[in-house]
Amino acid sequence: MRFRTRLMLVLLTLVIVSQIATGAAFLHATQNDALAKGAQRLDVGAKVFSQLLDARGEQLSDNVAILADDFGFKSAVSTQDTDTLNSVLANHGDRAKADIVLLNDLEGRILASSHHAQNSPMPFPQLFENARNNGSAASVVIVEGQPYEFALLPVRAPNLIGWVGMGFLINETVTREINALTGLNISVINYQDNGEISYLASTHHEQLAQQLISGSIDELLKGEYASNSQMTPDAEYLSYASALYADDSNHTYALLQISRDELLGAYRSLQWQLLGIIALILLFTVLLATWLARSISKPLMELATAAQRIGRGERFTELPKGNARSETGLLASTLHAMQEAIAQREATLHHQSRHDLLTDLPNRISAHEDISLLIQRGEPFTLLRLAINNFRDINDTFGYALGDHMLVTLAKRLQHLDVPESTAYRLDGDELLLLVKQSKSDFAWRARLFTTLHLLIDIDKSPITPSLSAGETNYPDHGDSPQLLLRRADIALDMARRHRYTHQRYLEGQDEHHLRQLTLIRDLQDAVSNGELWMAYQPKVNAMTGRVNQCEALMRWRHPSLGFIPPDEFIGLAERSGSIRMLSQWMLANVCAQLHAWKQQGYHLSVAVNLSASDVVDRQLSVHLTSLFERYQLNPAQLSIEVTESAVMHDVDAAMSTLLELNQLGLSIAIDDYGTGYSSLAQIKRLPVSELKIDKSFVLAIDSQKDDLTIVRSTIEMGHSLGLRLVAEGVENRASAELLSKLGCDFLQGYWIAKPMPADELPGWLDNFTPLLLPHPTSSLLETAQRKL
Repeated sequence: MRFRTRLMLVLLTLVIVSQIATGAAFLHATQNDALAKGAQRLDVGAKVFSQLLDARGEQLSDNVAILADDFGFKSAVSTQDTDTLNSVLANHGDRAKADIVLLNDLEGRILASSHHAQNSPMPFPQLFENARNNGSAASVVIVEGQPYEFALLPVRAPNLIGWVGMGFLINETVTREINALTGLNISVINYQDNGEISYLASTHHEQLAQQLISGSIDELLKGEYASNSQMTPDAEYLSYASALYADDSNHTYALLQISRDELLGAYRSLQWQLLGIIALILLFTVLLATWLARSISKPLMELATAAQRIGRGERFTELPKGNARSETGLLASTLHAMQEAIAQREATLHHQSRHDLLTDLPNRISAHEDISLLIQRGEPFTLLRLAINNFRDINDTFGYALGDHMLVTLAKRLQHLDVPESTAYRLDGDELLLLVKQSKSDFAWRARLFTTLHLLIDIDKSPITPSLSAGETNYPDHGDSPQLLLRRADIALDMARRHRYTHQRYLEGQDEHHLRQLTLIRDLQDAVSNGELWMAYQPKVNAMTGRVNQCEALMRWRHPSLGFIPPDEFIGLAERSGSIRMLSQWMLANVCAQLHAWKQQGYHLSVAVNLSASDVVDRQLSVHLTSLFERYQLNPAQLSIEVTESAVMHDVDAAMSTLLELNQLGLSIAIDDYGTGYSSLAQIKRLPVSELKIDKSFVLAIDSQKDDLTIVRSTIEMGHSLGLRLVAEGVENRASAELLSKLGCDFLQGYWIAKPMPADELPGWLDNFTPLLLPHPTSSLLETAQRKL
């Protein structure tokens, strides 16, 4: 036996007892240290997971904020247009890649949702309560046994009108991302009150995940993994649980795990190294142990400290690496890579949250930030809010891909304008924003701008010249906040589009007019149910007999706070907001019920009602009227329809089809306000029209204006030649009535005869009415009237 061998055996024999104890203690200490480091990694992983959820929650809140600020969406919420709300929620949910979207009213009733029935109660009452208390809320919620990261924000226009929310499913994508960042296995589990697993997303393969989770269910539900890290019952995994959600029915946890083999693998080889160290350098055991402890623990503690600071969002330029092949070197490299990945991901998320994905222009959030900064500096600037005219028609004709191409082209033109200190943004849809650091725009500058924007765009070999309208606001003239300036720019843009202007600067008072319109559009939905609408009736006199056997029904609205609203105002708003069909159906039902009531009282009258352009093209109109005639036992001849020239000419073919059905039903058709539109008798004779109403603008001064007399006389003669009856509205005095009768007009209507009156006053007026004695038409009388003029 060699001396070295004998010496090793002697030394080992002398110190074996002490070294066994020392070695056992050392191994025990290293194992505890490994478990402690594993617990630290799990703690870091839990913090990273929390940070990731927070980041996704912020992104989610930003997406929800964009939707909540959308003007079209606010209008849809105000009108509670369910179809539009569902469409807008679905579109914005798809753009944000959200898994759940919903909208509820101020009382928590669901207006539209991807997962819940309309009019059902708010499924997340605690979240809703937090949002109402704090202005917004974001947390984990459970839907059908699955956990979602969900954000709920208010919708204001400008007052609070609803709450809109979006959510992302916490699924395998999230667990894989945490696994990539931390190297930990993570499982997101939801247990129901019966202890069954309703949802599981895990980085373990499916079979192993089920075994691990099933074996840990009691410990999870008891909260043993939540207080500190513990080994699983089979001693295979060090586990730490973070509770995401808990109520009487569901318990949701994020279970982070690291295997025992991974924790202790590096220390098993150390046992053999320790035996070698004991055999070779027995006298230096303490020194070596101290050195090993220091050499191993110091870099690990430095890395643990670095990981904690990275978890708090701090950034290191250098990390202690050590030997690249050692555990500390590997961990240092992993932390460095994780830090870079987090920084890159945050930069990407920050860019995406503040830029439009299609055009890469800064978005509404960036616009708010830039405007706020300029306001803080007190620098004057101009906002031009631009919109593409007929953009929906372009999308319908050429497709959304080519519509997107037009947006991208216009965005590039705005980015490369020969204008110093200007910034372009995309707000949403077809709306762009140009911020220019000048107090206001002048005509020459706008001419150059629109010349550039209106250049031809070749879309799939189909050249299109874009047409844009702009609304302008100036700081500080038009407001001192981004919200006010943008809203007033939107009001100016709306005015420009409605009047077909290229440019419109905001004018004082437009804001109040806009808010009044929003109020009327919103309140019009409840005007019928609240009994605020009523029908007035204006008699028509038969010029031949001087008697009244027909009236015109006119809708009236008395708003509870704004008072009397002119029909010209609220009818136009109803047509724009899509409420006109509701009003028309109420009007037809009300008039038919009134005709039935008058018939019961012995008054046999016919009533003319006015229909809008959307009513004229409604293919169900004849079916609806048929049911009303049957319900109230009316003869169709008791009801006549009045439509304007513009309503008929808007879609002649569709109007022709509907009016033919009504005529076949037995209704009389009249063209209202004839002479103010762009039709002619040649066009009207194609329609089943039996009556023309001469607009009052030609009748009011017929007894004093020769031109008006000539127009009215020609219209009456041409109308009679086509077999049409003529009605003159706006008869204000007896002279006009007599002159119209001499000209051969069939019916007279105006304030001289009677003002529009409520239905209950008409029978009394008819009882006291004395038939008019009017001259009959003769050629000599007509010549005498012309000589007088």
